[in-house]
Amino acid sequence: MLKPILVFFSAIILSCGSTKKQTQNTSAEGTTSTEETVDPQKLMAEGYMLGTIVYSDKEGDCPYTIQMPGDKMEFYYLDPINLEEKFKVDGQKVWIKFNGLRRMNRCDKATPAEIVDIKKGG
Repeated sequence: MLKPILVFFSAIILSCGSTKKQTQNTSAEGTTSTEETVDPQKLMAEGYMLGTIVYSDKEGDCPYTIQMPGDKMEFYYLDPINLEEKFKVDGQKVWIKFNGLRRMNRCDKATPAEIVDIKKGG
């Protein structure tokens, strides 16, 4: 009686482990960028927005924010909680898909956001 129960739970645990790895691989692929040529119209149709990485060492600012175009030639800033190191380049243009987060701001001028996907801009 004990062996069938042990086999059953072992099978469940192993199947959960493989599902978790697949999910992690999928999410890692979702946030990677490609080095291929980008088509701005295609990216905008897919829901991407063009932004600029901005570095700041001022007190009260986040070290890296993404400046996004707003209404009437004004800008707003995103505080990306999951910005990869390779994108931490001041002035770099990026195409991003993001989700706004409802959480306390880490810095004065930027709104917290989670990057869903990011690609180098042109």
